[in-house]
Amino acid sequence: MALIANRRSVMTLFSDPTCIQSHRTRIVLCEKDITADVVQIDINNKPEDLFELNPYNSVPTLVDRDLVLYDARVIMEYFDERFPHPPLMPVDPVSRSKSRLALLHIENDWYQPMQAIIDGDEMQKQEARKRLVESLLSSVEIFKAKPYFLSDEFTLVDCSIAPLLWRLPSLGVQLPAHAQPIIEYSKLVFDRPSFRSSLTEEELEMFPA
Repeated sequence: MALIANRRSVMTLFSDPTCIQSHRTRIVLCEKDITADVVQIDINNKPEDLFELNPYNSVPTLVDRDLVLYDARVIMEYFDERFPHPPLMPVDPVSRSKSRLALLHIENDWYQPMQAIIDGDEMQKQEARKRLVESLLSSVEIFKAKPYFLSDEFTLVDCSIAPLLWRLPSLGVQLPAHAQPIIEYSKLVFDRPSFRSSLTEEELEMFPA
C-alpha cells in the first residue's frame, strides 16, 4: 500500500483495529464528527512507506496535508484544537493541567499494566491484572464524584479511559462488586454514539454482549 502516493486533501488516520492508542483517537474523531479516512493497518504487515511518514513506524499516525502526527495524545489534542466544538478539554489553564495529569496517570498506571497483561508470561499477567484492578479501585471515589472522570462533561480523559474499560473482559480482568461506580461509568461511556461508532469489528468481540 503506497501511503504517501495516496494522500488526499482529507485527513487520514492510520490505525490498528485492536490497538488502544488507535482506539482513543478514533473516539475523538467520532465524538467531533470529523471527516477523515481511517485506514486500518495490519500491525504485523505494515506498509513499507509508513516509516517514511513516521520514524517510529507506529500507529496511530495522522496525515493532514503536510502535517504528520504520530502520538495518540498529540493527535487527540490536535483534533480538539482544530475542531473546537464540542470542546473536549477545559478552557481554563488549571483545569486543563489537571486533565493532562489525569491522562498521564491513565497511561502510566492503567495502560502499562494492561500492556503487561498482553505481552507478559502467565506470572507477569497475573501480577499485572492485580496491579491494574488495585489502581482502578483506588480511583473509585473519583468515578463516583461526577458523571464523567473529573468532569460533568465528556472529555479527552474519558476518550482514554473508555477503551481500557472496554478491553477488561478480553484481558481476563473482572472488577469486584465494590467497583460499582466504575461499572456505572462504563455503561455511561459505552452507550455514547461516538463510542459505539468508534468500535472496529475486532473491538466489538472484546466485550461480551
